[in-house]
Amino acid sequence: MQDSNADTEWNDALRRHNILPAKEAEVTEEDVVKLVEETIQHKTGADGIKTHFKDMTLDELDEYEDDEEDERVLQAYRAKRIMEMKEARMKSNYGELLEITAEGYVREVNNAGEGVWVILHLYQQGIPLCALINQHLSTLASKFPQTKFLRSISTLCIKNYPDKNLPTIFVYFEGNMKKQFVGPHEFGGTKLTADGLEWMLSKTGAVKTDLECPPKKAVRDALFSSLGTAYGNGNEDSDGSVDENDWD
Repeated sequence: MQDSNADTEWNDALRRHNILPAKEAEVTEEDVVKLVEETIQHKTGADGIKTHFKDMTLDELDEYEDDEEDERVLQAYRAKRIMEMKEARMKSNYGELLEITAEGYVREVNNAGEGVWVILHLYQQGIPLCALINQHLSTLASKFPQTKFLRSISTLCIKNYPDKNLPTIFVYFEGNMKKQFVGPHEFGGTKLTADGLEWMLSKTGAVKTDLECPPKKAVRDALFSSLGTAYGNGNEDSDGSVDENDWD
């Protein structure tokens, strides 16, 4: 008996007249690859992890039960999540402005550890600019928890440190001093903003700011732009001159 699935002219003629059913399409290697890829895409997210796992807490992941394939994916994703959480904690050890004295200087500054930036503010009570900088540093400490922010009454940290040098900020990396800001002229007075201080510290490398330009200049540019006024080369200050070096 002739094979009805054979590719013959006779069978083709019978199929055209609906005497034989249409022949099923052959499954090629390309079709198999496409099918596998579609299955993987359906079962996983773009990064290879089940999409619905991404919204689960670790407790929910523990309680989740499904087939063997789900279990393998779940275990891999849970391990990945734990590693990410550990890395985040390691990079966010601080988050607040801490008070130290000379006794804690070596531990907190010199022995801060590998890859650690430290910002130390020397201040005195009763100096308005010192109080303002302490306020801004508290804000920045929360914003940049991977950087250690410290403050110390100047004479408790350095004996007989002169008030004329206050405020003072020392910036350290791995225990070595990288930059110092000494005296009120470094900070531009009590008009200093948190963004302005952030920009100054970002220039040292101690924090990674998302500000794109010095805050003073950004405000000034917006003001003159709204007025439709050209103002020289951008180096003006409140008295007609801007010192861009204030931010370097």
